[in-house]
Amino acid sequence: MKFSVFTASTPDWEPEEAARVLAKQGWDGVEWRITDQKPAAEPGFWQGNRATWPLTGLEASLPHIAAVTREAGLEFSGIGGYARCDNQVDVERMLAATAELGARQVRVTVPKRGDGDYRDAFAQARTDFEWVASRAEAHGVKALVELHHETLTASASAALRLVDGLDPAHVGIIHDLGNLLIEGYEEHLSAFQMLGDYLAHIHVKNLAWHAEPEADGVTGWAHKWAPLATGQADVRAYFRDLATIGYDGWVTLEDFSTEVPLEQRTQENLNFVRDAAYRAAHTVEKSPGDE
Repeated sequence: MKFSVFTASTPDWEPEEAARVLAKQGWDGVEWRITDQKPAAEPGFWQGNRATWPLTGLEASLPHIAAVTREAGLEFSGIGGYARCDNQVDVERMLAATAELGARQVRVTVPKRGDGDYRDAFAQARTDFEWVASRAEAHGVKALVELHHETLTASASAALRLVDGLDPAHVGIIHDLGNLLIEGYEEHLSAFQMLGDYLAHIHVKNLAWHAEPEADGVTGWAHKWAPLATGQADVRAYFRDLATIGYDGWVTLEDFSTEVPLEQRTQENLNFVRDAAYRAAHTVEKSPGDE
């Protein structure tokens, strides 16, 4: 198992600093965020993120992206792309960039739910992904669908429906622990087993739900990103489920909590997930069925 950081979660650092710090801390790789973003007075996760490479002019930036990554001694766990499956021009660019960088896999997003009838939108996304799969094969890379709240593929079951029958060598699914706390949760081990060869990548973050009483006495609820150890998801149990199926691929951290400073946060996250993976491996090895 290898560990990387998605740079959406490192907004304060320029790419060179992000690569240098992550390598020094002992991370195996990096998942660069690539998208055009709005400027901001202060760096933020989604706007003004300094560790984001712009989609505009991407092709000219590829040698720099490769050099920054390589010179730090990091690998690509994949590319954090935002090109939507129905945007063939940008999907083609992202697939080609992934191939040129040797990054192997790239996220391709799906539409949000709520724009028209879900069934029609889903059917169109399936058609779009058939094209995406063919282009990923042509480039020798893999296009990844993320389990993400408020999209057509919030759950493992929905994502599997989207890609079922397509070649898992060129289409895969990102299972995202934190997103599933908002929408789409299915028991993790069952979901991993259901996805089978389509389980291509793991994203880990955590959150907690908080009560927000309203004026009329009705309690509302809102979520807030939380540190790995204190959010509602049992991260250690998650790693035990991954160990049970023998998952040995990339695990990418994208911690959007802000309780501790960024550099401390990334180091503590690496320590936590390494320990969780170690505990999980030894727990599975010593399971009662093996004694």
